[in-house]
Amino acid sequence: MTRAKLVGLLLLLAACAHQGATAPSVVGHNGMVVCTEPLAAEAGLEMLRAGGNCVDAAVATAFALAVTWPSAGNLGGGGFMIVRMADGREIALDFRETAPAAATRDMYLGPDGKPVPGRSTIGHLGVATPGSVPGLCTALARYGTLPLERVLAPAIALAESGFPLTRQHVAALNYSRKLLGTNEETKRVFLQGEQRSVQPDLARTLKRLAANGEREFRDGETAKQIVAEMQRGGGLVSAADLRDYTVIERAPVRGSYRGFEVRSMPPPSSGGVALLQMLHMLEGFELRSMGWQSAQARHWIVEAMKRAFADRARWMGDPDQSPIPVDAMLSPAHLAAQRASLGDRASTPDAAALPLQREQPQTTHLSVVDAHGGAVAMTTTLNGSFGCGVTVRGAGFLLNNEMDDFAAAPGVPNMYGLVQGEANAVAPLRRPLSSMTPTILLRDGEVVFVTGSPGGPTIINTVLLSILAHVDGALDAAAVVAAARFHHQWNPDRIAHEAGTFAPAQRAALEDRGHIFATIFDSQGDCHVIQRDPRTGRLHGAADPRGGGRAAGW
Repeated sequence: MTRAKLVGLLLLLAACAHQGATAPSVVGHNGMVVCTEPLAAEAGLEMLRAGGNCVDAAVATAFALAVTWPSAGNLGGGGFMIVRMADGREIALDFRETAPAAATRDMYLGPDGKPVPGRSTIGHLGVATPGSVPGLCTALARYGTLPLERVLAPAIALAESGFPLTRQHVAALNYSRKLLGTNEETKRVFLQGEQRSVQPDLARTLKRLAANGEREFRDGETAKQIVAEMQRGGGLVSAADLRDYTVIERAPVRGSYRGFEVRSMPPPSSGGVALLQMLHMLEGFELRSMGWQSAQARHWIVEAMKRAFADRARWMGDPDQSPIPVDAMLSPAHLAAQRASLGDRASTPDAAALPLQREQPQTTHLSVVDAHGGAVAMTTTLNGSFGCGVTVRGAGFLLNNEMDDFAAAPGVPNMYGLVQGEANAVAPLRRPLSSMTPTILLRDGEVVFVTGSPGGPTIINTVLLSILAHVDGALDAAAVVAAARFHHQWNPDRIAHEAGTFAPAQRAALEDRGHIFATIFDSQGDCHVIQRDPRTGRLHGAADPRGGGRAAGW
């Protein structure tokens, strides 16, 4: 999907949402689940009511989203999970898709050496080896308390019995009708023209998963169906790719901001490192006293965004295949240089790209806190809305187009306009760089804030703005997710923003400093947050009013 089409989809979805009014946050004491689709949120809450923990609830919600939110919830994609267990254990679970073993460096380039439009985004060749099912099953086995069969029960019931299509579902399907119409199985499954979605093939797949566990997606009937689909359409994912896929448990990146401890996702996510860089730069300015939404504050925020995205473009990729200088990017010397470079005028892209002093679009997010203070922030994706448009015949689920997250040619923008470097070039078994930024904030060792969002590269800045709204704005959960948003990603040199974000006088003041306003989003992100009072355990959850999500608590 092109950037223009992504913006158009966001406009359609936003038109279906009740924007303008801020619904009150949901209050709970025993647990909270917030995500983009109400039935999936209820599936997670069901696990908490049954005595499950935050991981049980997150996994149940994710599998339910694979049924009720097919544009992004998935079995055929991947994602990241940040976990803070009630006993203090902290985990960053990486179940990002990987390039097939048969992938080659120039597979998306034409004879002229330039990327061929659509080759990495539409159809079988754009599919990377899925990681969602191994990732969710691994999380449940290591950190959950309920059996897989119990956690899958709500998703199976939703697929088997069906659910009514909302305006958001219909808008998404209608907007992507051309993509969905490129594959006969996808047309059969998703373009039925009915008011209720019943998915018997997906129900059978989920039942096999419940019976056989993760092996079903490695060498079971479902794995065979995926391989057959690849062979039918000229895709590269093989039986060996599925069998050998590895879920990686990493250490979260850690930092602080005004007394809050920040836990976020390390590479191959670029989000956690970029977030910590921006927070460190902004900690040098009293945003609250100057007004965290003032022209002066927004100038500093945009300048911080530029510098973090410049580093992202130059240095980030798969840490298991290329050395990623995370320590250098988060070193006191580099962070000090970034902060010192912030001036009163807008910097050019070249000026925002500082040397390292070496020590060396569709996606969905869910947030969970359990009764004991354990928390999960999880973001999963198919990349483009409805992925590559291919549904696995007989299995009922769509496949990703995650190969487009690689740099088809270093320096050439991808579907989101992101310029990326050699560290993110296509290579066998490499994990593509991601912007997904699931994040948890602690205070005195206790979970106090859980956040995340979809939105391609805007994810990082949406998460940043949610943290600033919570910390510097002192807003409640509902106001945090309703606050206006804007985005700068270094290149192209422009501020993208939601309508109404900048008053005319404020925009003029920023333009006088050299800032460029070129793109208006009607909607940026779909952020879902939970605030927790560590003294009482009281929870406040809020789903983004830009979408049709829900906070479910008790």
